[in-house]
Amino acid sequence: MTCCEELLTNISHQCDLLRDEIAAAAQSLREFNRRLEQILQQLRKNIDVRDGDFATQFNDYCLAFRKQLDDREPFWTQARAAARQSKDRDWTADLALAAKGLNSRAKTLSRACDELTTAYDLFAKNYKNFTAAKLNVWLLTSCQSDVEALTGKILFLAREIAKKTEKNRGQNAF
Repeated sequence: MTCCEELLTNISHQCDLLRDEIAAAAQSLREFNRRLEQILQQLRKNIDVRDGDFATQFNDYCLAFRKQLDDREPFWTQARAAARQSKDRDWTADLALAAKGLNSRAKTLSRACDELTTAYDLFAKNYKNFTAAKLNVWLLTSCQSDVEALTGKILFLAREIAKKTEKNRGQNAF
């Protein structure tokens, strides 16, 4: 296995793992949003709030999500640096299919990021009316912003790798 082939395999695998984590985070955030809507309805109707663990669980979710992102960041920094250090000729034509696969994975990662952004926007809309508990929404905002930035970098990296492998395929490939 060449250095570029190994790098491409690792990036593809990490891209899938990150997508799964982001999709799970978006699902959890949608669930927190549902619970927040119920709490807001209970407060409007002057009913005692039944979900007493909401703030603690939400803050734990934010801390866990932040840790996941922080744990993934060094890999992506190193992978982008390794891809930039590789010469264009190192991205051989036989890697073209794997590079297209990475590009596709990066696009599905982007869709997962969009789902997280949508869930975040819905949560933020409901949260602006909620002052009954101290929630670490600033941490969630930071995570969502970092996910968007990282996804953009991964998409760019995938496109660059695909361009380099296509260029090395030559004119006879078409």
